[in-house]
Amino acid sequence: MKGKLAKTSEQVLEKQEGFTKNEVTEDTKYYLLVAFSLSLMMLGFVFQTPGEIWEGMKLIMTSSGKLLTDYMELASIGAAFFNSGLLTLLSVLMVRSQKVSISGPLVAGILTVCGFSLFGKNLFNSIPITLGVVLYAKFEHRPFSHFLLISLFGTALGPVVSELAFGMGFEPVTGILIGYGVGIIIGAILPPLSGHFLSFHKGFSLYNIGFTSGIIGMFITSVIRMFGGTIESASILSSGNNVNMSIVVFSFCLLLFMLGFYYNGKSLSGYPLLLKHSGKLVTDFFLLEGFGKTLINMALQGVIATCYVLLVGGQLNGPIIGGIFTIIGFSAFGKHPRNSIPIFIGVYLASILNIYQPDSTNALLAALFGTTLAPISGYYGSVYGIIAGFMHMALVMNVGYLHGGMNLYNNGFSGGFTAALLVPIYDAILSRKKE
Repeated sequence: MKGKLAKTSEQVLEKQEGFTKNEVTEDTKYYLLVAFSLSLMMLGFVFQTPGEIWEGMKLIMTSSGKLLTDYMELASIGAAFFNSGLLTLLSVLMVRSQKVSISGPLVAGILTVCGFSLFGKNLFNSIPITLGVVLYAKFEHRPFSHFLLISLFGTALGPVVSELAFGMGFEPVTGILIGYGVGIIIGAILPPLSGHFLSFHKGFSLYNIGFTSGIIGMFITSVIRMFGGTIESASILSSGNNVNMSIVVFSFCLLLFMLGFYYNGKSLSGYPLLLKHSGKLVTDFFLLEGFGKTLINMALQGVIATCYVLLVGGQLNGPIIGGIFTIIGFSAFGKHPRNSIPIFIGVYLASILNIYQPDSTNALLAALFGTTLAPISGYYGSVYGIIAGFMHMALVMNVGYLHGGMNLYNNGFSGGFTAALLVPIYDAILSRKKE
């Protein structure tokens, strides 16, 4: 009987894989990602001249990039989008060079790079971390393709490289050498640590590298402070761009929806099935539900996230748009409206009941990135998800000091602790109910 069931499962999986491949080729997926990257770069020239973008890119490359450094305010809107498009394109080409299939996790990684390149990541501070992951792969005698996700997400610690290079008062060459040396070490230790820390939250926090990066960033910041260095979070934020940014984000979501509708046989059929997944790591919607339905889910999630920001009166600045792009990316890898909305509700309830304003950038980021805990509401239920969002809001506002803004995935760091606290309690409650 078991053998028959196993055979049936294999046939279903083969059918799903075949369906995914028949509806769109791998080349087409890569072309779409490259087109998206180039569109972001060209969008930069809509807002600024080539000369202004060049000057802005120099500012971005030599900034610390610590949370929260909005490249739209630090440099310009055009330079921020150009930087985002450039890093997205390089990420896509890196993935392509390894000849791997585009999957939900890879799309999540690429769009996370895209989003955070609006406020913290740049080419200068990303290179050494990626190089460190490459060196680890060689040390293990394993293909770099096995560590692509870690390479993409691991650039969360890019501000460590920039801060050591430009913010600690070293001579320029000395600072760059120290920053790059530490960045390479970070990249080399991320793979073994990320695998170990996955068991800490049992897959209920989607930003596993964010938690790992938070631990590393906490130790690095502690060492710097121990020797008399000062590490403080930044707060450089733009405002007044809601109309233009709404057009950009909603246009992107509309395009995603149209593509998804087309590749899903010009219908929405089957989408409710996607909403039944808990989202717990590892949930690849491309594999499980197909390319079309996944794009539809990504589009809807982007609209929901953007509407939340606008409804509470927030500003669509670099970090907020970065959060929206990250949600869109992870909507191919675990997130959907059913498991994300309870987190939004929980964070919002916490915001209106405590000292933090719901429309502040920090509170909005807690809501957007707090959806790292979406698997909790997907697995245990909406009420449990609301509680998780509420608790996440309380914790995320207080853990930033530990890494001094050096870990861009602050919510991933907080989310790991929140999941580790709540999951055993929820399991005990469910176990008691079953008894």
